[in-house]
Amino acid sequence: MSEGPARDLGGLVRRIDALLDRMGVEREDVLRVEGEGGLSYASGVPEAEVRELLRGERPSITAQDEEDVVEARHRRVVERIQFLRATRLRDGADGSRRAHSLAEIAAAAGTSAQWLDKMIRTGKAPNLDHAAGIAGFFGERIEFLVAEPVEALDRVLQQIHRDLLERTVERQDQDLRRLRNAGPASEIDPELGVVAYAARALADVPDDTAQPLIALIESVARRSREERARENRAALETGVGHNDVV
Repeated sequence: MSEGPARDLGGLVRRIDALLDRMGVEREDVLRVEGEGGLSYASGVPEAEVRELLRGERPSITAQDEEDVVEARHRRVVERIQFLRATRLRDGADGSRRAHSLAEIAAAAGTSAQWLDKMIRTGKAPNLDHAAGIAGFFGERIEFLVAEPVEALDRVLQQIHRDLLERTVERQDQDLRRLRNAGPASEIDPELGVVAYAARALADVPDDTAQPLIALIESVARRSREERARENRAALETGVGHNDVV
């Protein structure tokens, strides 16, 4: 079975990590695998397989997959439909959350509950129109049902990367405006340190030139602070160990 176009998931994850580091956001808040809103939930790829892909591993290809590509695609679409039904639950009147009925899903796809039940039992995927209707019922595009695992996870990670880039640029713009409009240096937040002084020094430089320079200075300053923190912890641990011996 084809694994689709080559995807550099590792490189993409590293770029996401770099943006998270710059923004001070916890990795688990964005790259969580499990649970509602996690990478598995968003991609339709099982949790174990998501973890394999993030480690750079590719799912094993069985002899059955090699022999019948069409059957493998049908099976994937049906499994994704079942995944959506299991994870996109509706709120009941009693406050509980339940799976949508086959009748509800079938109505959105323009077919019958009996046909949908047979499709699931036999593993035969619906035609494109019906598949699009089922995906749309759950608020997804048809790509959610048909994409191979690598492509599905890549799609989710690419969206995360785009969102983080937008947030990073927006924050940089806000910081630049705030620092350029700040009063004397004594009024600048002391925690900004060298980054604040850099922003003030580059006040008359065009944003497209100033922002990369400030980002670089910010990265160097942050790594310096982290290194000092590690040295301080090591010194404290050494002191505690020495006191224990004494």
